[in-house]
Amino acid sequence: MSVGEAERGPAGRFSKEADREKRAVALSSVCAAVFLTGTKLGVGFWTNSLGILSEAAHSALDLLAAAVTYWAVRVSSRPADTDHAYGHGKVENLSALFETALLFLTCVWIVWEAVERLFFVDKAVQVNVWSFLVILFSIAVDISRSRALRRTAVKWGSQALEADALHFQTDIWSSGVVLLGLCCVLASSALSLPWLAKADAAAALGVAAIVVGACWRLGRKSVNDLLDAIPDGLSEAVTNSARVPGVSDVLKVRVRRSGPEVFADVAIAVERGASFERAHRIADAAEASIKSAFPQADVVVHVEPCGGDDLSASIRSLAGKHGFGAHNIKVYEEKGRRCLELHLEADPSFTLGEAHEKAEALEREIRDSGFCFAEVTSHLEPAGQAAAVSAVEEADSVQAAEALADFPFPSGARPHDIRVRRAERGLLISLHLSMPESSSLSEAHDLSAKIESRLRARLPGIDRVTIHEEPSADR
Repeated sequence: MSVGEAERGPAGRFSKEADREKRAVALSSVCAAVFLTGTKLGVGFWTNSLGILSEAAHSALDLLAAAVTYWAVRVSSRPADTDHAYGHGKVENLSALFETALLFLTCVWIVWEAVERLFFVDKAVQVNVWSFLVILFSIAVDISRSRALRRTAVKWGSQALEADALHFQTDIWSSGVVLLGLCCVLASSALSLPWLAKADAAAALGVAAIVVGACWRLGRKSVNDLLDAIPDGLSEAVTNSARVPGVSDVLKVRVRRSGPEVFADVAIAVERGASFERAHRIADAAEASIKSAFPQADVVVHVEPCGGDDLSASIRSLAGKHGFGAHNIKVYEEKGRRCLELHLEADPSFTLGEAHEKAEALEREIRDSGFCFAEVTSHLEPAGQAAAVSAVEEADSVQAAEALADFPFPSGARPHDIRVRRAERGLLISLHLSMPESSSLSEAHDLSAKIESRLRARLPGIDRVTIHEEPSADR
């Protein structure tokens, strides 16, 4: 059974308001980049400042990147079609990778010019009030645009806008470095320190270093998204969200991202006896839980049956195939996870290593047989041992009878024929327990366990307690 939304692209998930907001902020970034590029180019050529010209080149590439981002935002909002079943979200990832390449080319040019000015060519830098004004104005615009882009990117999960925000954020730091370089050029004249005049070129190298760092972060993220690498914690978060009441286990989770979208394929296990309608409701609940954690997710939930009323019989059958007898089979539920504990009776001629290897093989088969157990723990004990003859002597049974004198026996239940023997390893106590014939076997077993616990708590040195349950009609 599969449950999910078919053929739902980004247009089905993003409202018109979201689309308008993303386009508006991307277009405003294009306009800001046009203005900054023109201003920096004018002031850079006027003052002959490599730092400002490098900033202008950086802003020019930001202009191209902003234009690509605007195009990517428009294309990624197209719905899924026959050629793009998962929508067009990858266009945003591709545009981010393109921006990374542009940033890297910027670094190459800046480093080339800076090295030339530092070691080979002397070019005087004219510093005036416009040099500082254009940088300060650039920083103000970059802060405003990076915040607006980051806010919209987080709100709507747009990686293209996130990449553009990173560009503007990088410009803030690089502009700060250029501002420091201009201050050093002024200081070189005021303090008669000619070597400070080279600070402009050194500042350009600082810009390049900052841009290289941005290239690495942005490029790695873009490549990971294009290769469908799962972000840390995303798969675990989807798995935890799918653990709703009725889900015995989450068998498989596959997650991929396409631009702002998350696609999740989840296989859950539901009890074999559940009706079709109940299984469908459980799948719907799991899907709704995942979408509450990831509102923009496209979720497909697949349901598989597990377990059943014949669980104990099935496990005993599997244990028999591996040469074990199985008893004391217990199933526990813990935070949506099913855990199994059981006792295995092994051939006493086995070594511990041999018995453990066979037990592990059985545990693997139990986990892989559709029982939906997240954890299987077995206890090994020898079986089929020949009865050993031990010397015993009769002991006083009064203390055992007194230990049970105030025991809260249920109506119709009473102990009799209490016998106590003393053996080398301790006391051996046996007794008969009469109960109403209509009592269930589980009730008889539970009462015997409580009686044994009482005897061991009040009489020290007990080696073994044997209780024979019988219906009252036998007496």
